[in-house]
Amino acid sequence: MPSSLNRRRFTAGLAVAPWAAGGLLSGCSNIPDSIKIGVAQPLSGPISALGKDLLNGVQLAVDELNKANFSIDGKRVALEIMSVDDKSDAATGKAVAQQLVDAGVVAVIGHLNSGVSIEAAPIYSGAGLAQIAISTNPKFTQMGYDTTFRMVANDSLQARAIGAFAAGQFGEAARYAAFDDGTPYGKGLIDGAVEQLKAEKREVVLRESFDDKTVAFEELAQKIKAEKIAVIVTTLNDFQNLALIEALRKIDYTNVRMLGGDTAKTTDMTKGAGLIQGIFATSPVLEAKEFVAGRQFLEKYLGAFKIPPAYGGHYTYDSMYVLSAAMQAAKSVKPRDVVAALHRINGYAPVTGTMKWDEKGEQRYAAVGVYELRRGNWELRMRSDRW
Repeated sequence: MPSSLNRRRFTAGLAVAPWAAGGLLSGCSNIPDSIKIGVAQPLSGPISALGKDLLNGVQLAVDELNKANFSIDGKRVALEIMSVDDKSDAATGKAVAQQLVDAGVVAVIGHLNSGVSIEAAPIYSGAGLAQIAISTNPKFTQMGYDTTFRMVANDSLQARAIGAFAAGQFGEAARYAAFDDGTPYGKGLIDGAVEQLKAEKREVVLRESFDDKTVAFEELAQKIKAEKIAVIVTTLNDFQNLALIEALRKIDYTNVRMLGGDTAKTTDMTKGAGLIQGIFATSPVLEAKEFVAGRQFLEKYLGAFKIPPAYGGHYTYDSMYVLSAAMQAAKSVKPRDVVAALHRINGYAPVTGTMKWDEKGEQRYAAVGVYELRRGNWELRMRSDRW
């Protein structure tokens, strides 16, 4: 997917919001015949599989809504997706956010990376556009914008989950290392986890930051061995964690457990199964199969895209349904009306059950799960909203 707008879904000459363009309206109705939903995710680069999964979730919902003759205030409305590639880069994220604003989308489902969501938020807010993100850094909803909405629990709860689980499960005498990828998501989450570990009287003897692309970990592996580390807590990406595991394997230091964040809980990470003593991951993105309606969603997703979900497509699927309900409740597609409706709604979410936001845009019903990689699959160990 190119970083520019998806040309199949975008007419380059359309730069006026559909609700302001009289020529696009049918008769005297204030509701246009079609509206565009922005989707901004990393569609290229090392975590593109996650971004494409989030796009797929929206696509599946839009296809179903259109097939069911989606309507607002009695008027049939065709939903279209305008997808952009933020490349997991804050500057690119700001640029594509402005593209979506200029193209007149009604709302945006994006972004994945916290650093990108935070930088793009002022642009969406300036246009009054709802931004529904899966990003977990607390700052995203602390900037004072009423346009920011989070799909899942934030990193404050997840950090407590990492620290509490690691402290309670891996022994009082264990020596800990903590690594992050230098992003707002990664650094903030690990800082919180380290704080929780220290509160639990656990010893963090090695703490380092990297960028989100580093894969040369031979020197780090030697440090881990020299410090006799038993537990690694990490917010490095899955490919980085795999590179670290390989470096540890090469020096025959595999009697170690790794507890990652939600960017570690991926299909690719299963390649590390059996290479070290144990691999665990925390995530506010609970798996679709954990919900009663999850099996049906998984069957539909596989039928539509011929691959299993890679991350949180069921959350973007649900977000699109709740967004559609907000537009129906508002009887409007004006961005400000949609934002107001989202703050009021207790929306039916087909997979996860419900989505409801507080005044800051935090999800009221959210939990963090801890998973263990066993027999090549991620298996839920425990889940709580009160870590």
